[in-house]
Amino acid sequence: MHYVNCWAKCLPVPAPPQPLLSQQSNGSGTDGRREIMHMDVEEPSVLQRSLRRMGATRSAVTRGCVPSTVVIIAAVMIALSISLTIFFLAGWPKNGVARFAELHDYFVLTGCNFTISKHLKELTKEPHLAGTLEDMATADYVLSAFRTYGLSTHYRDYDVLLAYPLKRSLVLTASDGSDKVLSLTEMFEEVEMGSSNQKVLPAFHAYSPSGKVTADVVYANYGREQDFQKLKELGVNVGGAIAIARYGEQFRGNIVANAAKAGAVALILYSDPKEFADNGQAGYYPFSKWLPPTGIQRGTVFQGVGDPLTPGWPSTSGAERLTDPDVASRLPKIPSLPISAEDAQHILSSLDGPVAPPDWHGSLELHEYRLGRGPGKLNFSYEAIQKVVTIRNVFAVIKGSEEPDRYVLLGNHRDAWTFGAVDPNSGTAALLEVARRFGKLLRRGWQPRRSLILCSWDAEEYGMVGSTEWAEQNMDTLLVKAVAYLNVDTAVAGPGFFAAATPQLDRLLEEITKKVRDPDLPNQTVYDSWVMSNSANKQMVTAILTSLSVFMNFVGKHFSL
Repeated sequence: MHYVNCWAKCLPVPAPPQPLLSQQSNGSGTDGRREIMHMDVEEPSVLQRSLRRMGATRSAVTRGCVPSTVVIIAAVMIALSISLTIFFLAGWPKNGVARFAELHDYFVLTGCNFTISKHLKELTKEPHLAGTLEDMATADYVLSAFRTYGLSTHYRDYDVLLAYPLKRSLVLTASDGSDKVLSLTEMFEEVEMGSSNQKVLPAFHAYSPSGKVTADVVYANYGREQDFQKLKELGVNVGGAIAIARYGEQFRGNIVANAAKAGAVALILYSDPKEFADNGQAGYYPFSKWLPPTGIQRGTVFQGVGDPLTPGWPSTSGAERLTDPDVASRLPKIPSLPISAEDAQHILSSLDGPVAPPDWHGSLELHEYRLGRGPGKLNFSYEAIQKVVTIRNVFAVIKGSEEPDRYVLLGNHRDAWTFGAVDPNSGTAALLEVARRFGKLLRRGWQPRRSLILCSWDAEEYGMVGSTEWAEQNMDTLLVKAVAYLNVDTAVAGPGFFAAATPQLDRLLEEITKKVRDPDLPNQTVYDSWVMSNSANKQMVTAILTSLSVFMNFVGKHFSL
């Protein structure tokens, strides 16, 4: 396993809060205006600093190829919903209430399919994994768009530990001694330009350690603690084996940790058609929305958030970093690989042993799911590199007229495992549409009552790294000044409207969606469709499960919106 070297073990001594008005420094860029709290928002005074889905969305098969018309129309609707929500949260100056209706209507009517289409196309031309040149190019693009729309802009860089795959292989040895080299490759029909782009990295688990081992295989269902306990009760020994589990029910990093705790030496994760292909009964992408048999779900297996080298403090240039042993203690203990349902079928069909409990059966074309151990053996090999790279958060700020030190924030991340047409760049296109409309309002003399901050995060896929580092750097200020944070990564993911929020925003979400027409059913509002898609006893606004949790983790512990 590759680690960076030579950082002091001691934690940094917290520095006293600095004045909010700061000078431009290394790792930060502005458009010539004063930089405040790394955000350009207010006059000197006051305190300073802080504040995962369907497998198909993380597969190169679908993340690069999404019908553009569907994305664009839905993105317009989402952008309008976001814009109106911010519009109300930001407030209206007391002396401008009479103009509210006029500018509100102007704001609603200025939506443009063309600009959203252009943004989405430009952002998804190349794979843009965090830490790559292509990812940095998306930061430049967003910064340029913000400036074009007349907004005060700047960026903030961080030096963080990210991981990339070098080599992978899985060789299955059957009971008769024959070997089969598993493909580990997504094979699919060429649907859109660039869907076989050579810059797409092989499917991997971020922060998985390198490793090479040959061992029997054990099937572990979803890899939950109770699943490994059930294997023990059934007399199946996991110690020294390679566990294979299906995605679902919990975060993949927890599956890796549970497997290591049970004694497994490596973990294989696959996407079963039962969860990710409607039991294989409704077709596959590109002819339906479901993950094809060779689709592979990527993701991080780090159980924390932020840069693993700087837990609790920002990874700015020159910051203290943990030493190799300290970092290793925070990262996964055993190597893991994501594979396709097609490859998983070869592995599971090689197993004997007890028949799995009925609720452990998925929808692979198997007579029955068996637990093992063996007789199938896997030769597992994975080599990764972990290195410190620069990531970039980009911001646009609209200063409030009456409460400039009260912040309403809208966030979206740019980085993607592959092309990111759905997650996150449908959300990025919506974010830029919001920026464009606010720029038009500013030219008409509008100014919000509270300050608005549009945030474009980097390295979210690795564990909300960019947003976490910025929140750690600005904690004290955000604790006392943040009014609300809105996050939209996946603006479009098929039909329907879905939202998650803290309870304080439930009613506002409902009221805003009543003002937006459903693009698929123009005779009714988004709210009408939302209600129809939910049963009477089902909560419409769900708990927060996305990047929004950064603010819950670091701010919500001490401050309630």
